[in-house]
Amino acid sequence: MKSSLDELAVLAAIVDAGSISAAAEPLGQTVSAVSRSLSRLEHKLGTTLMRRSTRRLELTEEGQFFLARARSVLAAVEDAEEQLALRRDQPAGRLRVNAASPFMLHVLVPLIGGFRERYPQIELELNSSDQIIDLLEQRTDVALRIGTLADSTLHARPLGSFRLRVLASPAYLAAHGRPTKVEALANHSLLGFTAPESLNTWPLRWSGGEGYPIEAAVSASSGETLRQLALADQGVVALSDFMTARDRADGTLVQVLATHTVDTRQPVHAVYYRNTALASRITCFLDYLAVEMATLAA
Repeated sequence: MKSSLDELAVLAAIVDAGSISAAAEPLGQTVSAVSRSLSRLEHKLGTTLMRRSTRRLELTEEGQFFLARARSVLAAVEDAEEQLALRRDQPAGRLRVNAASPFMLHVLVPLIGGFRERYPQIELELNSSDQIIDLLEQRTDVALRIGTLADSTLHARPLGSFRLRVLASPAYLAAHGRPTKVEALANHSLLGFTAPESLNTWPLRWSGGEGYPIEAAVSASSGETLRQLALADQGVVALSDFMTARDRADGTLVQVLATHTVDTRQPVHAVYYRNTALASRITCFLDYLAVEMATLAA
């Protein structure tokens, strides 16, 4: 683009003020600077925009044509700046969020209503994946990840943490007995993860130390699948509090080996690309989650 916005603004100011000298004060420039800016613009365009005389300035036909379009450009820029300022106070736009299915179902979905009521101009796009995704490839603004983060070029913001517990259904325990020692788990049907393997070391203190490695009778990639298996009386499972709070409250899952359980928490982070200025729609979403999750994780 040959012409700068400042030069367009100078041209409009000269026409509105009626002279170069009259335009200088509102522009905060010297008369000579305004004159040079107009000459520079005409040189770039290769045409005369204004006829100069001792008494007045008059737009040429080319000047009238160019000024009309310059005013449109200046108005569009001013409108964009106003809209951007408004978005800072009232965030708007599409926000693409990715999270593992259990976290999406048990944490995010119940909070979405309150968030939408507070920020009605943000359009949410919620995607679930039990695998770590490439944010750029999946066109994702923010991903919520549970557990210890691997080294990453992404920026990570901690949002909270949830306690791990070993659980089973009352019907399963009635049929197979309630274990009173950690070692007794070897005689039970244990439900574990296909990956990562670290989730198959349960937060239990036993004769071998802290952390009990299990051999799963049934494995699944999703914590929600394991939860459903436990609810279906298929075995003992270790899951995070965020997906079992209601089950424990209504008694469909109960904690086992509580006195042997080590207080272990799974951290939750929001990850997103590093930006010098984070979009307000992302900031308000993460601020909202941090406050609400503090209540859930208490």
